[in-house]
Amino acid sequence: MAVVSTAEAGLRAVAHGATVLQLRAPSSSAAALEREAARLVASSSPIPVVVSARCDVALASGAAGVNLPERDISVAEARALLGARLVGRSVHSLETAREAEAQGADFVVFGPIWHSPSHPHAGGVGLDALKDIIGVLPRTPVLAIGGLTEERAREVLDAGAAGYAAITMFE
Repeated sequence: MAVVSTAEAGLRAVAHGATVLQLRAPSSSAAALEREAARLVASSSPIPVVVSARCDVALASGAAGVNLPERDISVAEARALLGARLVGRSVHSLETAREAEAQGADFVVFGPIWHSPSHPHAGGVGLDALKDIIGVLPRTPVLAIGGLTEERAREVLDAGAAGYAAITMFE
């Protein structure tokens, strides 16, 4: 999953092998975010596009779904709004990972696995923590995030992650 802030960045990420796009632009207005999401949806097919934290924008743009931050509305509340669209949850602990699975998350994004420039105050939790999360979520795909490089992407896949999410790897 490539985490991008613009449609242009998303299209570049697809060209670099991204299989899912997450549009994340927290400082953008809803209207600007919807325009970027709609452009991605129209131009990246069949690559799914999810919008960070904005069920309304996902619906308005025709996106495949959302990825919710850990402290956002519940997965169950998003599911009520979005129906069968994808609902993912970013998590940072075993407790919130279990909660996301119990509420029916389609996937969880766990990390940061390593130190990441996008979250400079958060230390990496490491591969063992990733393995722990994977072990407690038998039905839910776990994507690793944080400090990913091509080499580290192989490491998280070897650890059992269903995939990975990255910002700088797809720029």
